[in-house]
Amino acid sequence: MLTIGYIGLGLMGKSMARNILKAGFPLVVHNRSRTAVDELVSEGAKAASSPQEVAQQVDIVFTNLPDTPDVLKVALGENGVIHGAHPGLIYVDNSTIKPAGARQIATELAAKGIMSLDAPVSGGDIGARNGTLAIMVGGPVEALDKALPVFEAIGKTITHVGDSGAGQIAKAANQIMVAAQMVAMSELLIFAQKAGADPQKVVAAIRGGAAQCWTLDVKPSRLFSGNRQPGFKAFMQAKDLNIVVETAREYGIPLPSAALDAQLFNAMLENGMGELDNSAVIGILEYMAGIQLLTDQKPANE
Repeated sequence: MLTIGYIGLGLMGKSMARNILKAGFPLVVHNRSRTAVDELVSEGAKAASSPQEVAQQVDIVFTNLPDTPDVLKVALGENGVIHGAHPGLIYVDNSTIKPAGARQIATELAAKGIMSLDAPVSGGDIGARNGTLAIMVGGPVEALDKALPVFEAIGKTITHVGDSGAGQIAKAANQIMVAAQMVAMSELLIFAQKAGADPQKVVAAIRGGAAQCWTLDVKPSRLFSGNRQPGFKAFMQAKDLNIVVETAREYGIPLPSAALDAQLFNAMLENGMGELDNSAVIGILEYMAGIQLLTDQKPANE
């Protein structure tokens, strides 16, 4: 049985680590704050004081952290994973970071004999809790083959996209689509209401046609009940879109729609809405349109 390490026990990471533990893998965990660590230790995990200490004790070490600088620090910095290197160690990053950052980590860890996989996920906190995430993987196939039983404990769809960085490219592409759907849904709800139609009935009318998508199936009911809590936090969506825009700039890729969506999500942060769900981008459009989406005032139950 492989021994697994997990570093970064936030909204997604704690649930993913728990599913690894439930699958029977011995688990070593580390996090900046102790609450999540203590919770998992009470369920059978072992605590470590640093990323280096985690890496020294495990066969595969996972990270799930907010942004590229955080991952670089934990993987390569002082007391980082790289300093716990030992033969056969595999490093897996579930964070969403710049493809260039994933490639840098893979190169530097390879020099120490550590195989690396960039393996960002999609599916939100619900997918993390239920172990049904989509996992996009970049890196050596032999590393994926060894890590696959662990991936199967946290995800439903596991796709090897290509070499190091390819997983992050796929996740960035995913976030282009997610943001576009959130903004489009918000626009159609505001459009329907301000033009004089019941937005709930509009959603019912169009959801069975060509407009059908996960966002339209799941998010309007939450908004109509007044629930704008995450889900997937808006500040993370903004961060991911900034990665998209910066990467597009590096490669000279025109992304006019994604660039506009990035501005809308960054406006959420500027207006104190960063901790809300990414569907709450409707709040920016409400402000611009001078209306608020009508809700049924039922208590949120999702």
